[in-house]
Amino acid sequence: MTNQLQPPLSYHIDPTIYAGRPTDSSGRLPKELRTYDLLDSLHISYERVDHDALPTIEACRQVDEILGTPMCKNLFLRNAQKTAFYLLLLPGEKKFKTAALSKQIGSARLSFGEPEFMEQLMDLTPGSVTVLGLMNDAENKIRLLIDRDVIENHAFIGCHPCINTSSLKLKTQDLITKILPAIHHDYTLVDLPDVK
Repeated sequence: MTNQLQPPLSYHIDPTIYAGRPTDSSGRLPKELRTYDLLDSLHISYERVDHDALPTIEACRQVDEILGTPMCKNLFLRNAQKTAFYLLLLPGEKKFKTAALSKQIGSARLSFGEPEFMEQLMDLTPGSVTVLGLMNDAENKIRLLIDRDVIENHAFIGCHPCINTSSLKLKTQDLITKILPAIHHDYTLVDLPDVK
């Protein structure tokens, strides 16, 4: 049996950049509409691109080009005991090494959180993890970790509106100074090495 490389999957991405929420909300999930409600209530401007479900950061590269900003990786993590949960926001091109993060936050071994915790705590499904999902974490069970590189070197971030069939471009400062305070979440700054 030969080991052939599979051709990259193709996704349909509407190249149109929309300002704000969809004018027609039919077919949109309530959690997506709640995201737009939150942003609108805070008078935050944002751009939006609609597309097929994009399950990975690699699948988002074309969206990066259209929006003119890289999508951030949003990693849902937990400790070994499944008692502490974290959302890590880091640049899409940056590799993640658990040891470097564990040491900085004083946690033992970290693993990726299971879908049932993701859904229970943030009303999100795999492939749709986003910092905006913290609006559904009313009990503040998730600790937000933001890589220093996001804040210092990215004026904008790209993220999903709680569903991976749209992507948003937001000002990083709007996330830090408006969104996080409104949803009662603070963040811990971490400094992850840029490992190739």
